[in-house]
Amino acid sequence: MWNTFPGVDGDRFSWLFYTLSVTEFIPMLVGSELLAKVKDLGDVSKSDVVRACGYVSTKADGGERLNFTAFYEALLDAKGVSLGGGTAGIGKGGRKLSYIAKVQGNGNLLIGKAYTAMLNLEPGDEFEIKLGKKAIRLLPTGDAAAHSDSAEGVEEGSDS
Repeated sequence: MWNTFPGVDGDRFSWLFYTLSVTEFIPMLVGSELLAKVKDLGDVSKSDVVRACGYVSTKADGGERLNFTAFYEALLDAKGVSLGGGTAGIGKGGRKLSYIAKVQGNGNLLIGKAYTAMLNLEPGDEFEIKLGKKAIRLLPTGDAAAHSDSAEGVEEGSDS
């Protein structure tokens, strides 16, 4: 069986070296190179496109695994489509922040993780509570003040 391939003299080691020499390593293409390769391939199967662009890994049993997810993420990134990031991605499922909080049935006012993450707050940070006629202001003290000073994308004095 081993001698049915050109240049293979019949033992397993020769077969291994033949296989390695025939198998071409293709780096995972990204950016403009990825877009150009996909365009050049034209009308071929999705599997062939993924394979030709280098999104292939080897399974434990030696078989080939096509990494479709990584390929499509790289393709979207190359086209400039962002599926995450920014402050809207913090919290549950990337929902848009409403900047509205409701008093719960037990009287607590809950501020979600998305808002505390925007201010770089950590568990245990303390706040001074200032009550106005129609407003509640939370002013960071100690470590919370230092964390929130380094917050990005938060406007100063934007309370209504």
